[in-house]
Amino acid sequence: MTTDEMKKLGKDGVDTALTSLDALTKSAQAIAVEVVDYTKKSVEGSAAAWEKLMGAKTLEKAMEVQTDYLKSSYEDFVAEATKLGELYVDLAKEAYKPFEGALAKASSAMK
Repeated sequence: MTTDEMKKLGKDGVDTALTSLDALTKSAQAIAVEVVDYTKKSVEGSAAAWEKLMGAKTLEKAMEVQTDYLKSSYEDFVAEATKLGELYVDLAKEAYKPFEGALAKASSAMK
């Protein structure tokens, strides 16, 4: 392998790493935005449920408010966990993409 080939290989490696880092950054930002949105929605839902609970005139109504809140909180959590799981899978795929091409080039160069 010549010096020029080694320089090109090194440059290609750096470019691949930077492309992967860019994908990681974008995906991490999307995950952070999603977590902040979910947290905000969760706090708002909790405050609304607390207000309803404080306004309940009977024990039966209070139990109904609490049950509805727990059910919706659980459903929201499961949906959010699913969405975050998908975002993490996308993050891994996007971060790996630049290396696929580099590995294919390296593999064909070795043959």
